[in-house]
Amino acid sequence: MAPSHDHPIPDGKTCEQARLSRDARFDGLFFTAVTSTRIYCRPVCPAPSPKPQNVRYYGSAAAAEAAGFRPCLRCRPELAPGNDAWQRGDHVIARTLKLMDSGAFDELSVDAMAERVGVGARQLRRVFVERLGAPPISVHTTRRLLFAKQLLTETTMPVTEVALASGFGSLRRFNAAFLQANRMAPRDLRRHPSATTGDAITLRLSYRPPYDFEAILAFLRGRALPGVEQVDEHSYARVFGTPDAPGWLHLSAWPGGDHALRLELHCPQPGQMLGVVNKLRRMFDLDASPQSIGDALKESPVLRPLLRKRPGLRLPGGWDGFEIAVRAILGQQVSVAAARTLATRIVQRFGTPVTSPVAGLERLFPGPELLVEADLKALGLTTARAATVRGVAQALLDGRIDFRSEQPLDEFVERWVALPGIGEWTAHYMAMRALSHPDAFPAADLILRRAAAGDGPELSTKALTSLAEGWRPWRAYSVMHLWRSASDAAPPPKKKVA
Repeated sequence: MAPSHDHPIPDGKTCEQARLSRDARFDGLFFTAVTSTRIYCRPVCPAPSPKPQNVRYYGSAAAAEAAGFRPCLRCRPELAPGNDAWQRGDHVIARTLKLMDSGAFDELSVDAMAERVGVGARQLRRVFVERLGAPPISVHTTRRLLFAKQLLTETTMPVTEVALASGFGSLRRFNAAFLQANRMAPRDLRRHPSATTGDAITLRLSYRPPYDFEAILAFLRGRALPGVEQVDEHSYARVFGTPDAPGWLHLSAWPGGDHALRLELHCPQPGQMLGVVNKLRRMFDLDASPQSIGDALKESPVLRPLLRKRPGLRLPGGWDGFEIAVRAILGQQVSVAAARTLATRIVQRFGTPVTSPVAGLERLFPGPELLVEADLKALGLTTARAATVRGVAQALLDGRIDFRSEQPLDEFVERWVALPGIGEWTAHYMAMRALSHPDAFPAADLILRRAAAGDGPELSTKALTSLAEGWRPWRAYSVMHLWRSASDAAPPPKKKVA
């Protein structure tokens, strides 16, 4: 069966095999539409397989809905992971989708969005239709409606709050859009009456296997800041929002071995909920396709055994750009533990206490306005490092630098290294953690140069950069594999004798 559009999706034979075997590795990479029922499904749908002649394949939910199909109530397309083929890198579609995830589409017109990504509005529409099967506004609306469908199915939030949480400023527009896409009113989807409980909601965040959740937690655990976040062997928790209206979240594995994480979320402002979920999907790299990444990196003799050992290793992102910038500056030429100690001091001295602490989550990381004139030397920072933190804070407040998710990697690095105290290593590390850019590569990193050399002599920065050319566009994943291999190879700490 041939694909229904000319945008890249797995070939027809692969789609057919994945559909018949319900292969979770392809979940979200394409959708199956059935002409006899006018319903579209995920490839993992447990419903009986339709006749092949009634099947059509689409590369996005928006394309299926644009063709007149409605989402399946059984497999729930709203739970499918995103397609990182479009969400990553510097392609115009990837940059536009990042803008959507950041909420910019709610404030900008299509013309303004096109200008932000460096193309004309007509070209942006054409590229989206050719590659995703629907124009930008339809893709954006479908994403919001699918999130609303998840909230209606999994929570008891009132319909009005669901509309706000999914990015609709008008209940009337939300009801009309939902009815058109799902052939039913929002209230008719509910299996239980709506109620306001005041408690956290629980949502399922799906991913494509394999997924090494333990590795991400281990990475974040060594860098966790007391009072701001808590990380143990099984979960991640954090406080966010404002001091007077803080939110909190707790993320753990979904019980029963499902390919999903369990998010417990308390978000006082419903309008921020979709942004929080998108941020967590990026931070925990839930939309990555390990098969695509593995196919690109396994040709390297250096990386092939590392991929076999940890096929589900992902790219850990960060919650906030400025927080990652400060951590990166503190981490220049010192150990992770030393950088964490300094960051903890900054939080305790300048972090803002919240009015309603929850289980030890009691402070927000200070913003640039709080550190721009802060006396950081008193906390143990060197004169140069303290000046760099204050300089970055001032540059952010001035608008000379930013963490706009849609900016290309080279542009981001160029603007940051122009600041005193920021080198290529720091800029690429920030691009990895704050932007989750898949091709960021801090080549000057000593551990990377040693790990990539194997049993041979330590590589120079130039030699490692040359070697890594073959790892594009997934060099950031090679970083995680090499760092992890160095960690696995390190001897265990010696036990102290009492």
